[in-house]
Amino acid sequence: MIQGLLCLGQDICAKIDDLAVTALIAEVALYPKAGLVSLVDNGAHEDMDAATFLRSAAALKGYFAAMARAGSDGADFAALNAIGRAAEARMFAATGGINTHRGAVFSMGLLAAASGVAIVTGETSAQAVCRIVGERWGAAILVARAMPEKSHGAEVRSRYGAPGAREEAAAGFPTIVLHTLPAFRATRENGGSRGEAALDAFYAGMAILEDNNLLYRAGPDGLAGAQEMADAFLRAGGVLAPGGFARAEALHRHFTARRLSPGGSADLLAATLFLTAFEEAAWA
Repeated sequence: MIQGLLCLGQDICAKIDDLAVTALIAEVALYPKAGLVSLVDNGAHEDMDAATFLRSAAALKGYFAAMARAGSDGADFAALNAIGRAAEARMFAATGGINTHRGAVFSMGLLAAASGVAIVTGETSAQAVCRIVGERWGAAILVARAMPEKSHGAEVRSRYGAPGAREEAAAGFPTIVLHTLPAFRATRENGGSRGEAALDAFYAGMAILEDNNLLYRAGPDGLAGAQEMADAFLRAGGVLAPGGFARAEALHRHFTARRLSPGGSADLLAATLFLTAFEEAAWA
């Protein structure tokens, strides 16, 4: 067992926490994400706005530090899950029962735990952090999947047999490693800002992810249509292409009018923003 309480100091845990909370805030601030809440508008949502997300992010402060410390200390998935459930309860208390960050609590919480391990072992690439999740907790995540749960994701799994956040995490976040991270990096390398890179990463995730929120709201045909629209946006050159931002806005209006909300893609975007910031930070 890694003795994380000796190896991982409070200042490092606090830094991981700050990066994670900042990623949550950056995700909600980003516009235009098809159908999703931003600082500009509420997208397809009538029950939440940017202020709801900001209250939620504030309520989660300290959670990611606890996960980083527990991960580096060799905690099993049951222990991490208990920390996550407590954080989820704080989120619901802050939002009046509205689910703003439940998916992020799960996915980014595990990535924060893995980041604690990564710092101890000296493997601080984004890919290594994703791999650690699958290697250390993947089997237990899949076992826990069989436990009864009331959520849109559980309903979608039951109705369509579709994978969700648990399968993504157990596999070491392949959508992030193979799609959102490369899209983010490519846009940055081509001169794009972090915001522009984040938009391309979001649409890269949406183009491939079996987003449970879209499945729940629109069924398989609606999901397939959304994926094709995101893929077409990227094939046209993404946000940096001439007219790219306007095309993203048009997608946002289309999704908003049809009450479509790719929340799973938003969770992976937040995780991608966390991982890129983690990778860029100095941990020596």
